[in-house]
Formats: sequence, C-alpha cells, structure tokens
Amino acid sequence: MNSSTMDKYFDLVMKTAAADQTEIVIYTESSALTRFSNSAIHQNMAENNSAISIKSISNGKIGTAFTNKTDDRSIIDTVKAAEKNASLSPKDDDFKTLPTGKAVISTNGYIDDTAKASPGFRADVVADIIKLTDKHDLMAAGSFSTTAGLIGVANSLGAKSIGKITEANLNLVIIGADSSSYAEFYDKDVNNLRLESMVNKAIEKTLLSAGPKKVEPGKYDVILEPAAVADMLGFLAYSGLGAQAVREHRSFMNNNFGRRLISPLVSFWDDANDPETIGLPFDFEAVPKQKVIFFDKGIAKNVVYDSYTANREGKTSTGHALPAPNTFGPVPLNMIMKAGNSSIEEMVDSTQKGILVTRFHYTNFEDPLKTIFTGMTRDGTFLIENGKIVSGIKNLRFTQSILAALDKVEMITKDRHLVKAFIGSCLAPAVKISDFNFTGVSEL
Repeated sequence: MNSSTMDKYFDLVMKTAAADQTEIVIYTESSALTRFSNSAIHQNMAENNSAISIKSISNGKIGTAFTNKTDDRSIIDTVKAAEKNASLSPKDDDFKTLPTGKAVISTNGYIDDTAKASPGFRADVVADIIKLTDKHDLMAAGSFSTTAGLIGVANSLGAKSIGKITEANLNLVIIGADSSSYAEFYDKDVNNLRLESMVNKAIEKTLLSAGPKKVEPGKYDVILEPAAVADMLGFLAYSGLGAQAVREHRSFMNNNFGRRLISPLVSFWDDANDPETIGLPFDFEAVPKQKVIFFDKGIAKNVVYDSYTANREGKTSTGHALPAPNTFGPVPLNMIMKAGNSSIEEMVDSTQKGILVTRFHYTNFEDPLKTIFTGMTRDGTFLIENGKIVSGIKNLRFTQSILAALDKVEMITKDRHLVKAFIGSCLAPAVKISDFNFTGVSEL
C-alpha cells in the first residue's frame, strides 16, 4: 500500500459515511524476524498486514469498527458497522469534536535500507555474532527484526496525516556457564548498527560476571544502565503522564504540578520529532505531536493530551491520541531523558560499595500513585567495591519508588541509548542512584 492508495480509501470512507463526524485510521506493516538460540538460527518469518479502523460519531454517540480487508466492499461494510455501533452506544457528554488540522506527510522516519533488509542480511549479522562468541566458548541467543510501516489518519473535518516509518531491533543475550549479559540495538536505520563493539562489550560482561557471588539485600548505591532507566520511565509514562490519568486521580502528578518531586539533575520529556528517536510526527487523530516536558530540573510540569481530554478541559491537544477505541487516555510514546556529563566509568570510580545493573526483568507496579514497582535484575549484575567492578553477583529483587529513586540521582551519563519500551521507545542515559532498595536474592 502507498499514500495514493490511502487517499483512495480516505475518499471512499468519506463518501460512504452518513455520521456527523467520521475518522479513518489505516496501518500497513511489513515485518520480518530472525530468532536464534544456542548459537543457531531456529526461526525466520515475515508478515505483511493491513488494518483499517473507522470511528463514527452521531449525536454524541461514538462507535468503532475494524477490518483487515482492503477491498471496497469490506471498507464500506466497516463504515456501516461503526455507524451501527454508534447508534447502539450511550451518548458521551464529554465528547466535543474530532480535531481539524492541516495535512502532514512525513517520510523522515523511513530508511529504505531498513525496509529492504533481507533474511540473508539478518542471517549474516547472526553469523557474525556467533563467530565472536565462539572464540570465548559462549553462546548467543536473541532476535533481529526489521519493520516498515505506513500509517494514515483522516477525518471528515479535513484533518489528514500520512507517515512512513522503519525500525530495526536486535536483542542479544550472551550466555556462559553461570552468567549472561544483554545488549540491544534499536534504530530507524539498520546501517547504524555497530555490531562488533556491541557484541564484544556483552562478551566482556558475561566473562566478568562468571562465578556470581551472593550479596545480602538492602539499600545500595546503584548504577542503572539505559535499559533499566527506560523501564522506570516507561512505567511513569504509562501510569501517570496522561491527562486522563490525572482526571481519574490515578496519576502521581495529581496535586503536584509545580512542585519539585525528583532531583534537580533530572529532566525528561516526550518528543517524537527528535532525530534520535523513532516516532511519527502526528498521533492517531492526525494531530501534529508536540514536545511535552514532564519534569524540568526535578519540577513536575505537564502531561500529554489527546483531542478528547483537551476539549473537555478547554486546552489544546498535544498530539498523543492512541488508536480508538481508547478509554485509557493519551500516553507519551517517545520518552527522552536529558543527558548529563558523566560516564559509567566515572560512576564506578566514585562508588565505594554498590551494584551495577544492566537491565530489569519481570517488573510490575505495586502502587502506581506512589510509583512503587518491583522486579528482578537480569543479564549482568555486578558488585562494585572501592571504585572497581569486582565480580558478578546473583540477581536481586527490588521494591522501590521510581520517583524516590529519581530524587536520589547523583550522576547521569552524557551518552544515551535508544531502548524499545513496552509501549513506544525511550532515549535514556545511565544514572547513579543512592539508597536503591533491594529486597531479596535469587538463586540465579
């Protein structure tokens, strides 16, 4: 599918629709994936898929319907189904109107080499990984995926946006007899992969963490690498940085706007237009995305809006609508944390006794309002003593308030890494935090 085909579908829907207002979202994706374990490829797959969503509004009643068929008859039937669903729905007194806007056409997030990456290319990358790990009698596992997407949104009030986007994502675990390490590459441009340095760093960490020691739980100075930092910011984004969460009093931002909640060293925001991230410049209502600052030097500032929440509060949408139907509200998808001026080596040098964490595993919220979350460390956890990494350690369970942790940030790296989050992405540095609360020890 291309943009001219999307325009044809837009026109068909608008000619067919009888509702007061109508919205169409089209998403088409070509994705391919190569999985490997025990230093051998065990799966290669590719998929092409299209989905069309129709939202109809009449007399304040909203209905949606979906199809993955792109023939004219199926699209017309989907429009009629959305209108029927609207007629059967209760009136939503909070709904005001769909947004209006100018057309946005974007190809800035699209890299042709990523879209055209072949199974042979991905296999060659995996083969190079295995060659490097075989030298150290280690095994490699993970996945390498490439995706090209075309997204279009239009409505009966004249708003229209079309965007092309690509993603390349390599997840890698290097495994030894009793240790492992993790590395990730996530970028719109597959040519930015620096494979040898990525793999060698992971190999070094696997070898260094061999024969892990057991340390007692407690509060430690901790150095969290970007994957762990991104996990924390992702939980904050999902749980409390949207206007609907604030309205429903399920956000930690409630009654805290303008207050300093975290360290003045910490600022983070959402910005889909930053060239270092992967994001569309518009949302699923065709509204251009705005940069939204959540915390500026530790002070709570803003949350994101879609047109529904913005109209209800007399504000302007920041361009953060999710696909309909969506009762959860707007969510930021391109989190970015401000860089510092340190390096991980300087963090280690400054630590008398602490723990370095590569990434978290099996994380979940215990209390979203207090931002208390829990989980395990995984794939590279190290003991630091007298400014040096002295050994790998057995994985630890933690139970920690994210805001309390961010309030005790002491150092931030100048280098940042783009991480594929459980929703969207996060451009994150590594951070050093004091008094991070570990509550248990794993046998692994």
